[in-house]
Amino acid sequence: MEIFDISQTLQQGIAIWPGDPEYGRKPILRIAEGGSSNVSVLHIGTHTGTHIDAPLHVDDGGRDTAGIPVRTFFGPARVIQFLGSYIRAEDLSSFNWQGVERVLFRTRSSGNPENLFDRDFVYLNESASEFLAGKGLLLVGTDAPSVDPFDSIDLPAHKALLRNGTVILENLRLGHVPPGDYTLICLPLKLSGADGSPVRAVLWK
Repeated sequence: MEIFDISQTLQQGIAIWPGDPEYGRKPILRIAEGGSSNVSVLHIGTHTGTHIDAPLHVDDGGRDTAGIPVRTFFGPARVIQFLGSYIRAEDLSSFNWQGVERVLFRTRSSGNPENLFDRDFVYLNESASEFLAGKGLLLVGTDAPSVDPFDSIDLPAHKALLRNGTVILENLRLGHVPPGDYTLICLPLKLSGADGSPVRAVLWK
């Protein structure tokens, strides 16, 4: 069995969406200083690193992270590579979507250092997000920091997917993963009232 870790490493200096809280970890108990164990406190946003977006992210009446069925985060997934500037419905229509439950888009973002935030990432245009929402997918993932373009205010791709029950997985690391079919697991923390959560995402085949 071949296993691929497709998660960013949560560490000081990791790139975050501009305006989001910076990641930080502060030791509050240390063995080296006489403590009985090592204990830390984390300062982290719900959309830091590799993370899922819950429907609550764009809809006050949407499900929180804890309310999403666990099966959403575990099962078959297809990795598709795109080299263009954005993804359109016509780019997707040539693929066979029979039996596909989860799709992960590999773009140029996987080649960026994890401490670099590149605003010119590959996104889903509105036709692509509506196409995917219509397929009844459980999850759509990307190695980009968002499924919408950086300057989007209305977030049409987020809304099209999440209102149809398709969870979004962002900031993947897919550069070492060949396109194809895999099994995915990307369990979020069971956070009540949260609009998203970091995950540890893994593929295997």
